[in-house]
This record gives sequence, structure tokens and C-alpha cells, in this order.
Amino acid sequence: MKELPYTPKAVIGRLEMATLPTIGMTVCAKIDTGAYTSALHAEDIEIFEEEGHLWVSFTTRSGGLESPPHPHRTHLHDRRRVTSSNGHKEWRYVIRTPMQLGELEMMVELTLTDRSDMRYPMLLGRRALRRLLVAPGVTFMHGEP
Repeated sequence: MKELPYTPKAVIGRLEMATLPTIGMTVCAKIDTGAYTSALHAEDIEIFEEEGHLWVSFTTRSGGLESPPHPHRTHLHDRRRVTSSNGHKEWRYVIRTPMQLGELEMMVELTLTDRSDMRYPMLLGRRALRRLLVAPGVTFMHGEP
């Protein structure tokens, strides 16, 4: 068997509670090793310029449409072309924000997209999962919902 080229920071389950402290919310995140990019549910996305910098404002929710809206604004990090799981390509805005999974803390890049038809408001892809191992048979290893 081949050795891992690194020591894993932690083992995570297929679902984890992710806290986004600068946004001020905790959401249930689906771990998706098939996806490269991570995504956060966002509605009413607007780009604006302030003092020479691009910003993005959006509304997100910690659960389904019945959960209360949570407006937020932050610096716009990037804009990327993303291919969704059904093969549809679209341009998405990207934010960069700290994230906590239990005691783990890391910076993640999240694309903003309407995930209202999805079961979970956040998806964590491979790029955010570097140096983590995923145990697909378990959930919430770093805190229950």
C-alpha cells in the first residue's frame, strides 16, 4: 500500500457542521470529494465598488427556504467558471472566508450560487479538503447539528 504524502489534520464525515465566523452562521455542509470547488447558497447577489475595491453582497440561509435570511457583504475574491454536477457551466463569484469544523480552522474559497433546490446550503469540494481524510460512512464527527 502506498504511504500518504502528508499527515492528515483530521478525519471528517460526509456531513459536517461548518461555522463561518465572519458571516456569523453555522451551516450543514456536504463533503463532496467529486467536486473541486466549494459552494455556499446565496440569493440576491450584487457586485459593487467601494473605495476602489469590488465587494459582493448576498443573502444566505443556514437551512432551507424556511430558515431566516442572513444578509452579508464582503470583498469579492474572484470570479470563476464552474461546471456543476449536471454538466452546466456558469460564472460564479468567489469569496474567501475563515471556516471552522469543530476545532479545525482554515481559510476556504466559496463560490456563491443558488442552492435552494439542494438539501444542504454548503458543499465542500476537494480544494477545501486538503490534508483532511473523509470517512463516507459517518456524519458530524466534529459536532452534532
